[in-house]
Amino acid sequence: MMIGLLLSGGMDSVSIAWWKRPDVAITVDYGQRPAQAEITASAAACEAMGIRHEVVRADCSSLGSGDMAGTAPAAVAPVSEWWPFRNQLILTLAGMAAVRIGVTHLMVGALVTDGAHADGRPEFVDAISRLMSLQEGGITVSAPAIGMDAAELVRASGIPREVLAWAHSCHVGNLACGSCRGCVKHYRTWEALGLDPY
Repeated sequence: MMIGLLLSGGMDSVSIAWWKRPDVAITVDYGQRPAQAEITASAAACEAMGIRHEVVRADCSSLGSGDMAGTAPAAVAPVSEWWPFRNQLILTLAGMAAVRIGVTHLMVGALVTDGAHADGRPEFVDAISRLMSLQEGGITVSAPAIGMDAAELVRASGIPREVLAWAHSCHVGNLACGSCRGCVKHYRTWEALGLDPY
């Protein structure tokens, strides 16, 4: 079985890459504002771990909403960075690449704290796995850290600080803004670990 990981370049997915050592990591540029930084961070982390890295590009920016799209959040948005059907979109695009290269199982970096998003909950992961397994390629999906918060994941993974330092978590740009929900989570995770990110 060939295993893939949806790698955003953030702390969570980089930690899962170190912990689970997939055969390939797939980063998706779907038109999000920090796409280039996410690709750069993912590529550097994969190089440090010796993991094959694939990039998928599909500009869906006209469909976006919130911080990652550079627009006001939609009326139904639970949080400011919400993008309609984001995880479903990314998993579909990554799944298309996965079928092409022979991946049969995809991991995602959902955590217990991602429950603010409907597509970050265990029932979504189970449903998308069932859906994708019914299609050609029979891909299944799992979220190995779904019961953990970010600090618990980092500790469980054993990832070295110098590899984790590659992570890019900003939701609004290629340089960390320091104030979006992604940046705040990033710094709070370092704090919870008792580490200075600098």
